[in-house]
Amino acid sequence: MEKQFFDVAIIGGGPAGLNAALVLGRARKKVALIDAGRPRNAVTREVHGFLTRDGISPSEFRRIAMEEISAYPSVSFVADTAVSIVGTDGQFQIETGQGQTFASKKVLFAVGMKDQPLGIPGLAEVYGKSAFVCPYCDGWELRDQPLVIITKGAELMHFAPLISGWTNRFTVCTNGPDELTDDEREELQRNHVPLFDSPIRHIDSSDRIVRQVILEDGTTVPCTGIFFKPDLVTGSDLPQTIGCEITEWG
Repeated sequence: MEKQFFDVAIIGGGPAGLNAALVLGRARKKVALIDAGRPRNAVTREVHGFLTRDGISPSEFRRIAMEEISAYPSVSFVADTAVSIVGTDGQFQIETGQGQTFASKKVLFAVGMKDQPLGIPGLAEVYGKSAFVCPYCDGWELRDQPLVIITKGAELMHFAPLISGWTNRFTVCTNGPDELTDDEREELQRNHVPLFDSPIRHIDSSDRIVRQVILEDGTTVPCTGIFFKPDLVTGSDLPQTIGCEITEWG
């Protein structure tokens, strides 16, 4: 297949990549936006906290963005996945999963982060409708409701006070050893936060709405929503393959 030449190749088509394409298109740069259309928030019903688009669906957000960018003819949308990149500044070559080849002077990585699965039975069925990872994005919809927080250790001691801004009716399930110090357990007790460290057997739900979290020791924790903290990894390993330095946060 014939190689295509661009000023900039943007890898990743979430809000960051789309906004970059808009700015570069207005700058009359020839741009390839390479994205397979599988965003991290695809399972959610609504985008929140984005000015002028609060409550919009992820697919509609993307449709509007691409429609606006299409007014700038120097931007091309490539529905594909970048799988390899070689070269140096001014002379990069990108190959995709479908066998397309692009040459670009510059590369902009907008690959974001992706969640690692927790392996908890029933969580996938409620993720995006009544189980979420970010209270700033979805806490308002679950305000004042009985919730379960699934996390442990230092992350828990940050997350629990954060959740209390939306509801004081929450229970912590650490899904195994809590990894807390005695002082941290006492702090949770002083604030009347129930804490269970038994592994989670199953999340019971109806029509993707959580009903209860069932633990291996037989404990059941009724709730109508969940916030959990998955491990995050960079959305693509391609930056490292050309020598980009990565911080501990990706």
